[in-house]
Amino acid sequence: MHKLIASALLALAGAAHAQLSAPLPAGSGAGVHSPDSPFAPLPVRSDVVPWSLLTDVKTRTEKNRILPAFGARQAALDQKTQRVQGFMMPLEPGEKQSHFLLSSVPLTCSFCLPGGPESMVEVKTRTPLKYTLDPVTVEGKFAVLADDPYGLYYRVTDAVGVK
Repeated sequence: MHKLIASALLALAGAAHAQLSAPLPAGSGAGVHSPDSPFAPLPVRSDVVPWSLLTDVKTRTEKNRILPAFGARQAALDQKTQRVQGFMMPLEPGEKQSHFLLSSVPLTCSFCLPGGPESMVEVKTRTPLKYTLDPVTVEGKFAVLADDPYGLYYRVTDAVGVK
């Protein structure tokens, strides 16, 4: 499953990098909540890391690979307990999930990723959480991933669900 995610994320990162010369208008594109979505957007909360901070990441090319170039604000999150809210993207079937992706926007197509690696956080929980289409908030050890083999930019481990 990780190889599938890695391939999809790398393809998305490559496509995003290729489109840097012709960016989409602000407020549209992958990782931005569509006003046509049947799901409500994430509620504004002051106790979670904002997606605007996580998605404000530049990229760099190194040996034919696209890698994140984090700013000081993203790097400051590394190895600290953080809260993140988002929409669950299960990696395995089942009602309970202990390893999933958290996305800034809801999954509206089972064949599509809703954004690039900057708009997703890999989550590994202490105990499984019930899958839901509603937003969830998790708290755990946050990692900023400079060169993840699967192409991910962020990970939360030892996470617990919070209200």
